[in-house]
This record gives sequence, C-alpha cells and structure tokens, in this order.
Amino acid sequence: MQFVVNRDTLLKSLNFVQGVVEKKNTLPILSNVLLQLKDKKLSIVATDLDIIFYDVISDVKIINEGSTTTSAAILYDILRKISSNSELNFELKSENKLSLKSENADFNLLCLPTDNFPSFADEFEGQEISLNNNRFLKLLNKTKISISNDDTRHYLNGIFLHITEGHGRNFLTGVATDSHRLSSSSLEVDKISDFTSLIIPRKTVFQLCSLLSESTNQLTMQTSDNKIKFTLGNMKLISKVIDGKFPDYKKVVPTTNDKILVVSSRDFINSIERVASVSLDRKEGVKLAINKESVQLSVNSANSGEGNEIIKAQFNADNLQISFNSKYLIDIASEVEDKSLKLNLKDSVSPVLIEDSSDKNSYYVIMPMKI
Repeated sequence: MQFVVNRDTLLKSLNFVQGVVEKKNTLPILSNVLLQLKDKKLSIVATDLDIIFYDVISDVKIINEGSTTTSAAILYDILRKISSNSELNFELKSENKLSLKSENADFNLLCLPTDNFPSFADEFEGQEISLNNNRFLKLLNKTKISISNDDTRHYLNGIFLHITEGHGRNFLTGVATDSHRLSSSSLEVDKISDFTSLIIPRKTVFQLCSLLSESTNQLTMQTSDNKIKFTLGNMKLISKVIDGKFPDYKKVVPTTNDKILVVSSRDFINSIERVASVSLDRKEGVKLAINKESVQLSVNSANSGEGNEIIKAQFNADNLQISFNSKYLIDIASEVEDKSLKLNLKDSVSPVLIEDSSDKNSYYVIMPMKI
C-alpha cells in the first residue's frame, strides 16, 4: 500500500482516535489504528472493543491500495511535530514496517497485520434519528457532570437516554446521577416510534462531546439491541450501551420545595471558589447561611483555616443554614445559562432543586452535606 495525504487532515482524525484507543492495553493490536485504502478513500478505524471510531478521508492520493495497523499514539505524536499543511508519504515496505516521509524527515513505524484487528458487523435496524448538534452537545455537557465513578453500581456510570413527554410534545431526555447530585436535560424531537431507553457509557459521552464540538455535520443516532451509533458526516462512533437498569430518578426530584433562593450565578461561583481556597483538598463542604437579602458562604478547614464571604441574594423564607460539596455546586452553577441561579429549598437536610430560567428543559438536584 502507498498513499499521500495532507498532515492536517490526517491529524484531525487521529486526534479523535486518541480518545478511543486504550493507552495500557493487554492486547497490543488495540493500541493500533487501522489504515485501509480502498475505493479511492482512506478509512481510519480505532477500537477498545467497547467503542469503535470510523472516519473516511476522501482527499487522499492513492498509489497502491492495501491496509495495515500501526501505533495510534506514536503516529499522532509524530504528526503533531511535523509542520502544518505538509504532505505525508506513506508506504508499506513489508508486513510489519510502514515508511512515513515528510519534508526532510523519514520514519519507519512498526506494524501489526490487519488479520488481528477486530472486525465488526455494522447492523442497525432502529429508526435513524436526526438531532441538532449544538442542542445535543448541550444536553451531554449538562448531564455528564453527574455521571458516577462508582464501579460497584455500573448502571450509574453513564447518561440515561430516554423519551419523555410533556405538554403534548416529545423530548429526548438525558439523566445522570452519582446519588449525591442529579442532572437532567431534554431536547424536543419529532415523534420517535421505537426508541428503547439506554445508558451511554461515560467514555462514549466524552468522546462524543469532542466530536460534536469539532464538527458541524448533521448528527444522526441509531440504536440496536445493545449498541448505539452516532454518525457525523464521514465519522461514525459506535458504542456498546451499559447493561443495567437505571433507577427511577423522578422519585428524588423535589416537588414541594417552596423556599426559593435567587443569587447571581457568577457571584455565587466566584465566591465559592474564593472561600474554598482555604481547603487544600477541596473536600470540606461550603456552608450557606441564608437570610432575606444575602448569603454568607463559609468554609472551615481543620488543617488550613477558614474563609467567609457575603453576597447579595433574595430569599422568600426565614433564615436557613445548609451545606454542600463545593465542587458539586460549582459544576452545576457553571452549566446554568441564566445570569441568576434559582435554588428551591425545603430544609437543611432535604434534596435541593436547582433551576435554570434560560433553559426550562434542564434541572439539577443536589443533596446537602452534613458538616
């Protein structure tokens, strides 16, 4: 096989590959990227057996068709250090040696035969659903902050995607929770006949976010029994879904919290950041002493001191004291689009509902801390 391709075109594709291939792999072939020349196109495939990434580059000069696999990390690293817009000349010298020449540089990369590379059946019978890129990226960003890292409850290690209805409209809703906080975000969709609820794994969510933030192509989604496929132009991301039942999250969403605190989102985030600076490991909770016109935020660390700050606020009830994990609060407040943050409270121990006035289709729930 032999081909010539632009460095920037190939590098963009290899950038996405980095998020898929495992750095520490028991199977060496899974650290490699598959390069396949066929039908005047260069196909790029990477997998960790749970996620498969495909890309097709049409802007390539093919001298001889063929295929090979080489280290994704090494190829990416070389390309990053070659000057922009360079022409790359690839030639497979033998079954295990790929030559790469560019300008004055000459590399010989070790290869593994393509026979060892996993092959996949790409069969999806479900309805292909078109989604708005930006809205779906927003949904993922707002919900991924609450994905759990607890491997004992693997069904919480992703985003639960399902169809919901409200006011006669259909929504695709994403929910994530780690049992200390919960995020939910929805986007309106046309009626979908046969969508089965599923849980997208954390790694797939983050990989999808990087694809969506770099691509303006139309996004489509398709599901099968235990897989989900996202297509963006020439790129495809296929992932296994998490096998498990997501808990009935609606039970923990408060509906009777009538004590409402409204505070500037920016002031709130900045203030928490400042008072939490006294805590080296950020494990200490931030205490909120709320009254009618202000909130006093304080962090008290046994090892390094204390920080206090007062910011303006509006509160429609009597004084209340409540504490939270400061990182969780910042994560949520940072995703709120509105200038004001609206916290619906009940007492100092019950879950708190956080709403975004600029995005009625998203909300967050956070559990208080005991300090």
